[in-house]
Amino acid sequence: MFSVTSTTPEETERAGELLGSLARPGDFVSLIGDLGAGKTCFSRGVARGVGVDPTTPVTSPTFTLLNIHQGRIPLYHFDLYRLTGDGDLADLGFVDYFEGDGLCLVEWAERLDAELPPERLEIVFRHEDESIRRLEFNAFGVRHLRLLEEMMEAGLGNRLKTEKRFDLTGVS
Repeated sequence: MFSVTSTTPEETERAGELLGSLARPGDFVSLIGDLGAGKTCFSRGVARGVGVDPTTPVTSPTFTLLNIHQGRIPLYHFDLYRLTGDGDLADLGFVDYFEGDGLCLVEWAERLDAELPPERLEIVFRHEDESIRRLEFNAFGVRHLRLLEEMMEAGLGNRLKTEKRFDLTGVS
């Protein structure tokens, strides 16, 4: 695990922008956290990093479940807050996006249950206080380990306060 502290919404967006700038087609990023924890703020930064037109509003797609934004790669921005049960996304055909030609960014990803891809970058957002958030990055699978490593090499820990260094020792 790699953990950083964000003290402002702008820092949270910058962390998202860094991820977006390094994302590749087929990447899957799950965002987990309470309401107001910073998931949508982070998503705005990801959109900027992927190259979505800055005049395009990036908001939580709560009522539609999915917004598609065009950038250097497509950004499939899901919000599963209103998901009612396991299999809902499969019934709607959304799982086809999970290994597609763009980046899947999924708010409330824990609601996917059995549909959650085994290879992903998981980011848990925690409230430390009114303005401070802790972002915990967990990588599952070689590609997402590499994505997290690239974020660290690009200075994620330098842009935000590093809580714990990520240890790649023994990971294959």
